[in-house]
Amino acid sequence: MSTPLVFITGASSGIGQALAGRFARAGYRLALVARRGAEIEAWCRAAAIEPGRCAIYPADVRDIVAITGAGRACMAELGLPDVVIANAGVSIAMDTADFEDLEVMRATFETNVIGMAATFQPFVGPMALRGSGRLVGIASVAGIRGLPGHGAYCASKAAVIAYCESLRGELRSSGVKVVTLGPGYIDTPLTRSNRYPMPFLMSADAFAARAYVDIVAGRSYGVTPWQMAVVAKLLRALPDPLFDRLLANRPRKERRKKSQP
Repeated sequence: MSTPLVFITGASSGIGQALAGRFARAGYRLALVARRGAEIEAWCRAAAIEPGRCAIYPADVRDIVAITGAGRACMAELGLPDVVIANAGVSIAMDTADFEDLEVMRATFETNVIGMAATFQPFVGPMALRGSGRLVGIASVAGIRGLPGHGAYCASKAAVIAYCESLRGELRSSGVKVVTLGPGYIDTPLTRSNRYPMPFLMSADAFAARAYVDIVAGRSYGVTPWQMAVVAKLLRALPDPLFDRLLANRPRKERRKKSQP
């Protein structure tokens, strides 16, 4: 129990899996959550993670009962984590003119925002009582300004940034640090279908290495890579007419296929 413990959602691929690997190399025990528990098991075997160092909790963060139950099970079986990373997320293009895409927005917010709050919920009180811990929300530079065709994703990540900021204020005197991380373009299954240029694209492992430093330091907010932090500040400063013209012809993410009648 003296070995530190990290709890990570969305750990079956991409950023979540890379973060699991980075924390494992730092000597942490792992509590990993995803809908696809078998994929985490396969990764643990491939990464030679000892069975006693990794617990797997199959759960969908959209299911509040399931994800809060996974958190409580983790505490009962492994103890209170030192770090909780709410990483699970989806990115789906939408068109508000299409009635079916309202469900895209609902699913996106349920995963990216409500799922994050539900991930943190079991741990907030115990961490505050202990007087230490890290609650880490994975946001995105896409939360800085709205991109055409990405209304659901951009709005959800803007909500993540605001939510984590609110939570940070609530826990300011508790000893618990709330860390908001804003990845730029990271090479993951989520981005490989993008049909537009992705400047400063970096690997998930490179992002995880930088994120680990920010998390351990308890940094309140960080954008990675640093070049995207500069781009984000410039975009935020652009007047609306100039921003709109700049993005007028930007290719959009492919929308999901229509449901069959």
